[in-house]
Amino acid sequence: MRYLLRVNMSDLTITKEDLPAGWARYGGRALTSAIVFAEVPPTADPLGADNVLVFAPGLLGGTNTPNGGRLSVGAKSPLTGGIKESNSGGQAANALGRLEIAAIIVTGKPADPDARYMLTIEADGSASLSRVDEWAGVQNYALADMIKATRPEDDRYSTITNGPAGEAGLKASGIAVSDMKGLPNRFAGRGGMGAVMGSKGLKAIVVSDKGVGTPAHADKEAFSAALKTFSSALKEHPVSGQGLPTYGTNVLTNILSEAGGLPTRNFSEGSFEGAEATSGERMREVTLERGGDVSHGCHTGCVIQCSRYYVDKDGHYKTKGPEYETVWSFGADCGIDDLDDIAELDRICGEFGLDTIEMGATMAVYMDSGKIAFGDGPAAIAALRSIFEGGEPGRVLGDGAEATGKAFGVAHIPVVKHQALPAYDPRAVQGIGVTYATSTMGADHTAGYTVATNILKVGGDVDPLKAEGQAELSRNLQIATAMLDALGFCIFVAFPVLDIPEAFNAIFEMTEAHTGQPWDADALMQVGKETLVYEKLFNDRAGFGPADDRLPEFFKNVELPPHNIKFMVSDADLDSVYDFVPEVAAQMGLE
Repeated sequence: MRYLLRVNMSDLTITKEDLPAGWARYGGRALTSAIVFAEVPPTADPLGADNVLVFAPGLLGGTNTPNGGRLSVGAKSPLTGGIKESNSGGQAANALGRLEIAAIIVTGKPADPDARYMLTIEADGSASLSRVDEWAGVQNYALADMIKATRPEDDRYSTITNGPAGEAGLKASGIAVSDMKGLPNRFAGRGGMGAVMGSKGLKAIVVSDKGVGTPAHADKEAFSAALKTFSSALKEHPVSGQGLPTYGTNVLTNILSEAGGLPTRNFSEGSFEGAEATSGERMREVTLERGGDVSHGCHTGCVIQCSRYYVDKDGHYKTKGPEYETVWSFGADCGIDDLDDIAELDRICGEFGLDTIEMGATMAVYMDSGKIAFGDGPAAIAALRSIFEGGEPGRVLGDGAEATGKAFGVAHIPVVKHQALPAYDPRAVQGIGVTYATSTMGADHTAGYTVATNILKVGGDVDPLKAEGQAELSRNLQIATAMLDALGFCIFVAFPVLDIPEAFNAIFEMTEAHTGQPWDADALMQVGKETLVYEKLFNDRAGFGPADDRLPEFFKNVELPPHNIKFMVSDADLDSVYDFVPEVAAQMGLE
């Protein structure tokens, strides 16, 4: 029976609670958003005692569902000022799922602001807080080693850790989650969740699931049959079965550059002359030459296997991936075409606990000010280190692109709801512009990945250079994505789900067979809609309005080479994306 684990950092108590009946069909993002909506005053200080920090595996977390082991981290965001769900791979979600913990809810904050705590959850379900003040300021990789020294040698455990950026309250800080080798290289990066964790005095969470099996299925035979269908679809689809396993997420660099949608030098161009040098194809060659790992999963049960380990010239592990978004943000967006420089920037972010999307976009904005040159990798590395080591530009970078742009007088600051845009220019991929503008999360490509249909022609074909059909495409994908996040799926399962009907059917068949409750396509989509209702209503009550569901003006006024196109989707279309909210809110009994 799934339950909630509530950790009160004000009085250092830990209690177990029954999962409310109304949330029985929720997991992952649906549950984090429901809890934040129910418990956090919309105008609360994100770093105050009234905010909560929620860690939730998906509804299918802990099972052997293919690619079903993602973790949702939710809170009111110190970066956007609205509700936030940040999503991560790694082992923690499956560990929590095996222990049948639906969510960890961290409330309050310690009376002593210098206190640091570690939450330990043992395989028998017991939980405790221990004071670890000596770990203050310790970087993520060293912290992983320190935690390892406290655990039995034969233990099986996962970690969720907070680096110095989160402890310092930086708005671009994220939370690290350990991978299958125990490396803290998977991240709930977006929205400043590390700062919320830091405000709670929580340095680390350890979850042991040694000897704990997967949760029982209501109908094991039916679950296994649906699982096989789903797994086969993941392997069959050319994107999830060939492109991603072979070249990783960075397979997209050449594709987006050729499509004219790869934001380059702070969104001033759509193609990067260094794309080939930083591409997934080139990264694979370099990694193989150096003896690195070119294909593994970021968590147990991954079928797609798009993760990899990047190694330095001596063959020593440097960092994960780097993933496409990181290669873009520190690569094309900064005009840097050296993979080793990009990997070093990724490692620095990993050590300190910074979101690579936000920080790469921030660095590009800083470069646009003229303080350092586009393409200067060593200068970018020095600037990133200055956040913690002093010198110019210093801490301001750690609060993100908008803060940096304002501090250095940059005209073009690519943010929505104060969060930096990811690796697709909305002028060349009009659908993703709708998602950026309207998502409850701030600019977020994963909220409704229209690139699938606009560029990769998965799930249909909507012309990326035209406004027609983009609002409807984004709306449908935002609903579907919220559903996938609720179940704990990796976003990449969307590729076969959009093209292979049996794959979509297998999702509700697995969910029904596991839970013993009736599920169908409508029930899945209803969970997605309800998730978005919680988020939209929270943001409305926090003071967001239609003006916040817009891209920066320069996207509508400045043409992007090589297509020489502007963002053309109308405000009316943007305002139509969430037109389902009033009806669904009424069904939920919400006003």
